Amino acid sequence: MYKNILVPVSFEADRNAKGAMEIATALCGEGGAITCLHVIEQLPQYAMQYLPPGHLEGAKAEMVETLKSLVADVDNATAVVVDGHASRTILDFAEKNAVDLIIVASHQPGMQDYLLGSTAAKVVRHAKCAVHVLR
Repeated sequence: MYKNILVPVSFEADRNAKGAMEIATALCGEGGAITCLHVIEQLPQYAMQYLPPGHLEGAKAEMVETLKSLVADVDNATAVVVDGHASRTILDFAEKNAVDLIIVASHQPGMQDYLLGSTAAKVVRHAKCAVHVLR
């Protein structure tokens, strides 16, 4: 069983965040912790000028509330929202917080994934801990 599990969550329609949390709960050892993480991609500065004032803060608050509802019934689970590049931020967070398992929900790969690579694929290739991919 694992002691420190990270569940990165994307709010895209084809991701199974609830299923990832169920797996995390099943694999979490006694006294273990689960962190549900959402990474808000950084927008280019030129795009920021077109957003209404307070939009990013409001979006971040909404994400926090959505994550809190996802972890509400899970013991020792916390919700964290951070800014950054998805795969790099997930990997950095896992390393800095001594995560021993990352559970990432993925989609069926398409052509764009073969050319650019998906977040899940990058996490699988570069993580220094175990990674469980949920499809």
